Amino acid sequence: MKMGLESIRMKKRFLIIIGLLSLLFVTACEKEPNRMNDYFLEFATVLKSNGEIKFALDNRKILIPKTSTSYDGVDGQRVILDYSPYRADTVIINRVTDIFTSTIAKNGFPIRWATDPVKIQSVWVGGDYLNLIIEIEYHSKPHTVGLLRDFESSQVDLYFSHSRNDDPPGYPQKMYASFSLNSLRNSTTSNSIPFSLFINTDKGLREFRFELK
Repeated sequence: MKMGLESIRMKKRFLIIIGLLSLLFVTACEKEPNRMNDYFLEFATVLKSNGEIKFALDNRKILIPKTSTSYDGVDGQRVILDYSPYRADTVIINRVTDIFTSTIAKNGFPIRWATDPVKIQSVWVGGDYLNLIIEIEYHSKPHTVGLLRDFESSQVDLYFSHSRNDDPPGYPQKMYASFSLNSLRNSTTSNSIPFSLFINTDKGLREFRFELK
């Protein structure tokens, strides 16, 4: 008699466990969250023609927006492109953020070279551009940046210029900048152009060596 009662109790426990597991499985299926789309953040160049906008990545790949966007930039503007893949070279544009875009100044070194220090987060060459992510101390007045070349040097020496313009002490702020290096190609027939970049930082003047291919 005891064995029979124990067997019945075990069956009841087994059925209760199975029921709970089934309920958890159904609940999990019903509450499964929607998966977020993959997205990428990359530096890119705006290609605008006849009112149509495309984006050129630094690896030369051209991205075509799936639908028209509210972004209305100018041709050649450098941006941070937030996008999700859709099909082939067609993408979904999530956000487009303009970044400071300029060229190498044709004159002005060393008179116009401003040496207010910056913190460097990243510096690299991509898509025929010198790209920088730096940190500045910003309060309220616009800062001035530029890229100058020492034309008296026998080599290609570039100097990053940063002026606080008497901006009062403030708070760290990240800044993005891209400078076209196409003028270096116009001054030589070489396929590979080595150059040095000098930036005054909070730790003193630093030199970076790059090669434009």
